[in-house]
Amino acid sequence: MKLQLKLLLMLAFFVPMQTQADTFTMPGSVAQDELVKPFPQPYVVKKGDTLWDIAQEYFSDPEKWLKIWEQNLYVSNPDLIYPGNEIWLNMQPTKKIVPKAEPKRPMVKLEPRIIYKPAERSEAPIDTSVLITALARQDFINKKAIEGVGHIIDSEDERLNYGANDKVYLSLDVRAKPGDTFNIFRTGDPMYTFDDQGNQTLVGYLVNHLGVVEVLSEEGGVFRGIITKAFEEIGRADRLKRALPTDYNIKLDYLDKPVFGYVTYIRGNTTAAGQGQIISIDLGTADGLRSGTVLGVYRPGKLVIDKTYHELTHRALPEEKVGEIIVLATQEKASIAIVQKSSSPISIKDLIQPLSRK
Repeated sequence: MKLQLKLLLMLAFFVPMQTQADTFTMPGSVAQDELVKPFPQPYVVKKGDTLWDIAQEYFSDPEKWLKIWEQNLYVSNPDLIYPGNEIWLNMQPTKKIVPKAEPKRPMVKLEPRIIYKPAERSEAPIDTSVLITALARQDFINKKAIEGVGHIIDSEDERLNYGANDKVYLSLDVRAKPGDTFNIFRTGDPMYTFDDQGNQTLVGYLVNHLGVVEVLSEEGGVFRGIITKAFEEIGRADRLKRALPTDYNIKLDYLDKPVFGYVTYIRGNTTAAGQGQIISIDLGTADGLRSGTVLGVYRPGKLVIDKTYHELTHRALPEEKVGEIIVLATQEKASIAIVQKSSSPISIKDLIQPLSRK
């Protein structure tokens, strides 16, 4: 199945996706007539099950495992599902198309016309799976909020690590009622901005979401909860913050005013970033940025010595565009973004500027 996964991911860039201009949407539903037998809601994973086998049983086509996975994204690795996991399918009834009677049309004499239209920007397809994963699992937290609003205490069976559908006990510093949801998180690397002298100022932290927990009840100041999504292994003392609704239908936005900033961080504290990697920039809501803002990354031009003539001449080379980024989450003076395109490695202190729609 791993070989099939690699082949399908390679082909994903060439298969038409359900998109609109400058937007991306969550995967769609499954028509009932695609199934060879009724699909239980939910399907509870048994020992030895794989998405490949489940697709064979209910679709009579094992290669439709991707239809199942794209609607159950809490399964972070499609090769690893465990007994007790719940699999859901959003099914729609088959629509019968009733042919309409062809109306009689009057005879019209056609005359040729020339229509002039301005050239339109043709956007390259956006990898929706990468953006959805990045939006669900990354956040940017203010430096004053790193402790969150609570933490996981324990579980019913006293295990140390938990996953999806496990019941846990919670300590919360805020009011909560059954049905409220909280992101389970761990604080990642610190985020900084730079001043003109190169001095750093701490503005917040990158947050790694481990999963989502839903409150079930409260007794004696201790809350019961169930983990509804798990992206990584979850443990005792992992912190909680309120889960805000995430809009996966982000409208791409191009700034109409000049702003200038810098790349201040690359996830993992590496020296260079490429396509699909998370970076931080020192621009935020105060500069007009929001989730979905598209910006360009530029390499500053070097000052070189032109030795062609008898007199040495210093020349400043022009800056060069090296990539494009999409903003994911913002604070007042900083944001985290994902690298959408890159023609060469992106580095700390590369320039950030708006991109034109044209």
